[in-house]
Amino acid sequence: MKTALGKVESSKGAAAPLDVEKIRAQFPALQQSVHGHPLVYLDSAATTQKPRAVIDAIVSYYLNDNANVHRGVHELSQRATESYEGAREKARRFLGAASTRETVFVRGTTEGVNLIAHSWGRPRLSPGDEILITAMEHHSNIVPWQMLAEETGASLRVAPIDDRGDLDMDAFARLLGPRVKMVALSHVSNALGTINPVRRICDLAHAVGAIVIVDGAQAVGHMPVDVAQMDCDFYVISGHKMFAPTGIGVLYGKEAILESMPPWMGGGDMIKSVTFAKTTYNDLPYKFEAGTPDIAGAIGLGAAIDWILGVGREAAAAHETDLLEYGTRQLEAIDGLKLVGTSAHKAGILSFTLRDIHPHDVGTILDREGVAVRTGHHCAQPVMERFGIAATTRASLAIYNRREDLDALVGALGKVLELFG
Repeated sequence: MKTALGKVESSKGAAAPLDVEKIRAQFPALQQSVHGHPLVYLDSAATTQKPRAVIDAIVSYYLNDNANVHRGVHELSQRATESYEGAREKARRFLGAASTRETVFVRGTTEGVNLIAHSWGRPRLSPGDEILITAMEHHSNIVPWQMLAEETGASLRVAPIDDRGDLDMDAFARLLGPRVKMVALSHVSNALGTINPVRRICDLAHAVGAIVIVDGAQAVGHMPVDVAQMDCDFYVISGHKMFAPTGIGVLYGKEAILESMPPWMGGGDMIKSVTFAKTTYNDLPYKFEAGTPDIAGAIGLGAAIDWILGVGREAAAAHETDLLEYGTRQLEAIDGLKLVGTSAHKAGILSFTLRDIHPHDVGTILDREGVAVRTGHHCAQPVMERFGIAATTRASLAIYNRREDLDALVGALGKVLELFG
């Protein structure tokens, strides 16, 4: 199996091997035992653990700089604002955006998608228009578009996937007609690990006048992302998938598009002036950031970006590719285990079924062995329906995992088979 975590370029040549034990030592949560076993954490697609640098940045804000941002003239507010806006600049560089006007802080990918649906979609779509998504999407990239279609009279179309979990590009191209106004897809499938050819999709969509929204939640912590190179119109991420806190994320949008969109929430900080007769709205990106923001979360996100860049995305990508290849070989050797999602171009997701044993039973037994995985439909029920199953067991990888973690997974699955005969 050929795997890839994105094309990585480095002026220094091949990435240096990752010192995984040094990395692991920076994650306090990984040092614990669960049910008498050292914790093996294989649930990073649900949320990543947090390094000490991120935790310390959040604590430092609350200990030393706790104040509201913007407009405050006192020292604490000035320091908090500097850190908050500094995190925005880090996010801009990390995503490859042209300006901080293109980086809007949101609570996460779900809020970012809903913002686009309400502020871009509602004023523009009408009966006869079409929204095109793929059959591998997370519910957060399905339900908002269903709601938008119901409100506007537009139609929701779905491009199919094949037995490996790859997007059927021929079918996608056939569906991409002049009525399609927007295309929404995941960069990396959370249930299958498939990496979609985003640039190619953007080119096809733009040729018919459609905009493209990319759910980058599962990609941004594992591979280089350059929104300018992709030429996507929107890219949304969640901090907690990339070693940052929960409740913080970023919506990237091309400046001209964001400028044309009305605010979707009203309140403080998104205004320039308010009278009972008229309100004038703030400049980008603040037009979309009503109310007191998650200041600590943004600072934590900035610290996470610094941490990822300090580790090196080239080294991390090479390490996760090695783990994925190793884990795939190990799991394929287990009698009765079937991998779900076998794309030749995928990220560190290992979803599988094991004979006729319910994934919840598998996950419960693995937990007793200290191995944390995710079981269920992974907020991707249409994916499960496509493969004729109700759920999978999903082991998902991150920078801090080792081959030993996958060995522990295989050993714990042996316990499952023993118990179920």
